[in-house]
Amino acid sequence: MSLLYEGALQDLVEEFGRLPGIGPKSAQRMAFHILQADTADVDALATALREVKRRVRFCETCGNVAEDETCVICRDERRDRSMICVVEEPKDVLAIERTREFRGLYHVLGGSIDPMAGIGPDDLRIRTLLPRLQDGEVTEVVIATDPNLEGEATATYLIRLLSSVGITVSRLASGLPVGGDLEYADEVTLGRAFEGRRTVT
Repeated sequence: MSLLYEGALQDLVEEFGRLPGIGPKSAQRMAFHILQADTADVDALATALREVKRRVRFCETCGNVAEDETCVICRDERRDRSMICVVEEPKDVLAIERTREFRGLYHVLGGSIDPMAGIGPDDLRIRTLLPRLQDGEVTEVVIATDPNLEGEATATYLIRLLSSVGITVSRLASGLPVGGDLEYADEVTLGRAFEGRRTVT
């Protein structure tokens, strides 16, 4: 990012620019928003940032975000402990929870296999998944990685790894989005749509 301002404002622009998905223009807009905001609002934001770093950690059991050693989902006795849904990031847990379709537990990998970025299976929370499957309580693992090349590579690795464990392994169905055009669908999405096709009467 080229130097546009000086001192504290430039430092703030650069810090915002380091956030994922934030380009130079967005970083400038955010910095000027902070500059023009009430001091109380800025103080509240600064406090929230400090508190999230101080209090939030990752669940020792599943890897989801938590403020205690285990997250609220792992502590919930009403959850179906016979199913574990494997996702890439904590934000994926929230997305699935919003559907109200899954009542089991989760396992957050902390990313996906991406050889181009130097991320292999040992860099993810895969080793901590296996002990969770050994007490006989879990009967199904649902793999819900993203439907992209990295997610597919991760799912393929997990399916191979779990094939010898003796429990049901399923893959979250994915395909063409409602309202989308076939010509704009990528190869992975189209392939998954064909794999997940159903007989109609």
